[in-house]
Formats: sequence, C-alpha cells, structure tokens
Amino acid sequence: MDISQNKITITEDEFRYAQDVIQKLSGYFDAKVVGQQQLKFSLIGAIIADGHILIESVPGLAKTTAAKAISDAVDGKFARIQCTPDLLPGDIIGTQIFNQATGKFENILGPVFANFVLLDEVNRSSAKTQSAMLEAMQEKQVTIGGTSYHMPEDIFIVIATQNPIEQEGTYPLSEAQTDRFLIKEVITYPSAAEEVEILSRIETGTIDRATPPVLTIRDVDKVQDIVEKVYVDEVIKWYISSIVVASRRPDVVKGLELSRYIRIGASPRASIAFLKMAKAAALLSGRTYVTPEDVKRVSHQVLRHRIGLNYSAVADNVPVEAVIDGILNAVKAP
Repeated sequence: MDISQNKITITEDEFRYAQDVIQKLSGYFDAKVVGQQQLKFSLIGAIIADGHILIESVPGLAKTTAAKAISDAVDGKFARIQCTPDLLPGDIIGTQIFNQATGKFENILGPVFANFVLLDEVNRSSAKTQSAMLEAMQEKQVTIGGTSYHMPEDIFIVIATQNPIEQEGTYPLSEAQTDRFLIKEVITYPSAAEEVEILSRIETGTIDRATPPVLTIRDVDKVQDIVEKVYVDEVIKWYISSIVVASRRPDVVKGLELSRYIRIGASPRASIAFLKMAKAAALLSGRTYVTPEDVKRVSHQVLRHRIGLNYSAVADNVPVEAVIDGILNAVKAP
C-alpha cells in the first residue's frame, strides 16, 4: 500500500505523547496481571478507541483484576456490578426515592455513573435489566423519572463479562445488546509458566499491593482524540466494507466454503468498529496509518459477536472464528 501521499495530521509531539500513555498503561497492566497479552491489547485498544468491551471466559482468569488495573492506572472512578437474576434496572442506573421531609420524590443515581463500569456475569441479569444499559452504552445517558442524566463527559467505558459454560439461570444477550459492544474478547487459561508466576506474586503479596496511578483520565481522553487522526486510506475502507458485506452475502463471495453456517451477518456497526479498532491497533503498533494487517488483527474481536451461526455450525462443531477466517481468506486484501 502506497502511503507516500498520506496527509498524516498527527504531530510528532502527539505521537510521542500517545506512545508514552500506551506504554504506561501496558506496564501497569503487566504489573497487575500475569500473561493475558491478548486481553491487554483488546482492553487498551477498546479504551483508546472509546468503545465498550465484552469479555468471555471461564471463572478465575483475572477479568475483574484486568478491568480494575486499567481503571487504577488512570485514576478513574471504577464501579463493579455483580449481575444476578434478581438485579433490577434501578440497581444499575438509579431510581426514585420518596423524601418524607420534602414530600417529594428524589432521583438517586446508580453505580453506572463511573468512568469504568464492570458488569460481572452480565448474562445472569434479566433481559429487562440488560436493556437498561442500552441507553447508557449507546447514548451515554440514562433517564430516571423522566429526567435524563449524562454519563461522565470524559471517559465512560463498559466492560462486561460472561461465563460461557454455565447456562442455567442465564439470559443470553440479545443481538441488539451485543452489537453495542465495540469488541468481544475470549480469553483462555494461562500457561504453566504464567501460573507459576501467579503463585509467586501471591506468595510475595505483589498482586494485592497498592500501586499509585501512572496517568489521569485526561491522558486517555487526549489519546482518544489522537486515535481519531490515524490515517485510513480509501482502499482500507473498501477492504473493511468487503469483509462486513461478505458476512451478510456469503453466497456472492467466491471461495467462502463455510457460508452455509452463517445465519445472520454483521451490521454497519461492525464496519465502524473495524475502523475504530484498526486505528487503535495501528497506534498500538507504533504507526500513524492503518494497514490491512491491522484490520485482520482485530477481525475476531469485531465480528465474533456480530455473526450469528445456525444449528448446522453447532452440529458440526464449527466455531465463529473459523467462519471469520474463511471470510478473510475469501476477501482479497489490498
């Protein structure tokens, strides 16, 4: 790809500033979490791209620790909401309480008014409670008793987790809900060496040791502005569009052998997520322009929760990642 004609609007000072922020975030994460480098990439990428992230894994893989580490690194306000079947919308966004002294109802804001909101095991809350987050995630505001309240103006990121192995007493997220998440990350068990490192850190008390923040919310806000300036060539936009359209019209893509497994394709939000995450990936790689490799690198995170598979895929044990790889192989990169 010829980038000689690119009009890069990121200044050298802005680039150095962004790289310094990214390095400090990365170092703070590594000090608190052992391994999970893919999760680190996704968390930092989603945050500087100003998007929400859905994390799926079995229990005990440091999802909460990772989310808290990112919040602590920038001295942000952190709220953890443990989702259960009896959780009500008011428990998240807030509710009205009658004040006997004044004889009037007062609006009490819920824990969602934070910079980083961890919805732990979000699929254990009811559909009504899940839907209460739609307005907050998409419009960055909530409505209580007819009055609208805006989320924090600088940073508002929802980090939701779900457990894929226990389905009893759970309420699977709807397509409308999952589509609001910029990306979905799936994390796996640590290696044997990483597990030994975890034991060593527990033994020495390193994991529980308080560490002062290395950045501020304002630093993240500035980097979000810088990420928007990352250059994306027109051919890259066509490449992104071709991938997303292929998920909707797999029958017209030559060589897409797994097309029979696709039930529903990705929405235009997938293209927007590709654009945002590819820019973040480029900056995380130390570049001010997006390459096709950046698009490929974030393809699983962007598409795995937006492509719906049919029962044949379940019967044949075909994961969504295999279908995504099939689309990437079928769509020619620039």
